[in-house]
Amino acid sequence: MDEKVAVEALGALAQDTRLRTFRLLMECGPDGLPAGEVARRIGTPSNTMSTHLAILARAGLVRSRREGRVIHYAIELGGIRDLVGFLVEQCCGGRPEACAPLLDAALPLAACAGPAGCQPGDRA
Repeated sequence: MDEKVAVEALGALAQDTRLRTFRLLMECGPDGLPAGEVARRIGTPSNTMSTHLAILARAGLVRSRREGRVIHYAIELGGIRDLVGFLVEQCCGGRPEACAPLLDAALPLAACAGPAGCQPGDRA
């Protein structure tokens, strides 16, 4: 990841609604939620949420998939891992392997199954 991409990703997270949205989608894991459900849980109008979700998607932090008329959003694990990797790549005197446990603790790929509480209609 280059610096420009990292700045875009960090900028996408530097707004309260987008940060709450990102954290909600992180909680829900790879299955994510329909856009309308994200808006409902965050308490933001759907058209405003669409803009926030588009910014997060352009930054590579979330992805979307269409199912009929419904668009589902979910975290983009690869983009998130790349961002965290960029942030720690010079740790420990340029020995990024020393920070591998940090990445594994932050984003254990095998553990991201999404909790049962992320079904549409559930409370956040």
